[in-house]
Amino acid sequence: MKRLAILLSGRGSNFEAIARNISEGKLEAEIAVVVSNNPDAKGLETAAGLGLKTVCLPSKGVDTGVWAAGAVEALRPFEADLICLAGFMRRVGGPLLEAYAGRILNIHPSLLPSFPGLHVQQQALDYGVKYSGCTVHFVDAGLDTGAIVKQAAVEVKDSDDADTLAARILVEEHRIYSEAIALVLSGRFKIQGRRVVETQARTAGV
Repeated sequence: MKRLAILLSGRGSNFEAIARNISEGKLEAEIAVVVSNNPDAKGLETAAGLGLKTVCLPSKGVDTGVWAAGAVEALRPFEADLICLAGFMRRVGGPLLEAYAGRILNIHPSLLPSFPGLHVQQQALDYGVKYSGCTVHFVDAGLDTGAIVKQAAVEVKDSDDADTLAARILVEEHRIYSEAIALVLSGRFKIQGRRVVETQARTAGV
């Protein structure tokens, strides 16, 4: 059984969706550990309530590289096949990227490469786009620049504000993240530039 490590900073709704899909047999994997950089993250409480292993590594005032090195050591005993960022509000850092090269996924609430970074829904509304959505991508050293695994589009309504748009996008996030995890864990893909292409034959890697 492939093992996931979840990194989160807040409520962890995408983590909850992944855990639910696993329990319902929709995703063949197990969550080895849930890690947070925020001691007050609700996701840690949720994970503990589900009987999952949790690790808290506070990042406030800690250099990104130093935190990442600590995370590598903390994750080592759990032998994770894939790291899934689920509302992890910090840059990953070089040591973690190197230790898990090609094995870190993130979910971002826009159709990348549009609107990377923070305050994404407000960026979309300010720009006046008719469609936004969400993207699952591999994590690299850039800001939301890794190869795209899956995307889902959501229509932007004239009545939307940032909160209502975010709520509809979140529904799609919960759906496509587990689909993307399943694809990556299967190994049935190849990366062409910034695009992940599904293949039929199993490939080497994750």
